[in-house]
Amino acid sequence: MNETLNTEVVLTAALTGAGDTVRRSEHVPVTPAQIAASALEAAEAGASAVHIHVRDPETGAPSRDPALYREVVERIRETGVDIVINLTAGMGGDLEIGAEDPLAFGPATDLVNGLDRLPHVEDLLPEICTLDCGSLNFGDGGMVYVSTPDMLRAGARRIRELGVRPELEVFDTGHLWFARQMYAEGLIDDPAVVQLCTGIPYGAPADPGVLQSMVRLLPPGAQWASFAIGRMQMPWVAQSVLLGGHARVGLEDNLYLSRGVKATNGQLVEKAVRIIELLGARVVSPAETRVKLGLRGAR
Repeated sequence: MNETLNTEVVLTAALTGAGDTVRRSEHVPVTPAQIAASALEAAEAGASAVHIHVRDPETGAPSRDPALYREVVERIRETGVDIVINLTAGMGGDLEIGAEDPLAFGPATDLVNGLDRLPHVEDLLPEICTLDCGSLNFGDGGMVYVSTPDMLRAGARRIRELGVRPELEVFDTGHLWFARQMYAEGLIDDPAVVQLCTGIPYGAPADPGVLQSMVRLLPPGAQWASFAIGRMQMPWVAQSVLLGGHARVGLEDNLYLSRGVKATNGQLVEKAVRIIELLGARVVSPAETRVKLGLRGAR
């Protein structure tokens, strides 16, 4: 663990996410064409990598349709623009507990096992896919995100077989504990790539002291990033870099460039690049990212 300024920063743009943000900003990409165009905008603005969810093109609702992922990835790849592709594998973990009868699951439930969250990863073989390292009360109400140790071990084994690098998504300290456990069991190759996710109710709060404590619990030699949601997104770029980590911005986590001013993904990346450079650091290229994170095809 290195609590000194990271001068070579991997900057990821999280393009659209799965939240109910489409109705709140016209800039949130929905269709495969829009998501791919937003990825290219982020790359042009200086992002090292893009993190991709897909949405139903008609409704804007989150989706795990492999055909939608295929269209997005093919559109990006056919341009020849160099950007590291990171696909979510977290969809399929939603459980809505009934308010009166906890076994009467609500309509927002979309729950499948760990391997059934990976068909698009098996099909497209991105350089990175996510692996959410534990279950979580997700906001107020009855929503729970489910990711059990059995699911995680099965997912980690399959992702490793595919030659894809898992990005270990850590939403709370217990998730980090289990990420270390998977690393100790040899399910995660060096270097462990960890994303510390803060500010999401009700996981780890966006508190600098909490982030510092989580950094101290990382697997040995980990390459790590962190992000916070909403107005804390840009301060968290600095927090992360100052503690030795990488950074993530994008419309998945925050819709605004400044108070009352809605952003595009490209604008958020440009602002993050300025913050990183003002700290005396730089954003690394996609090629450098592949070497730093130990990705397939790194030279």
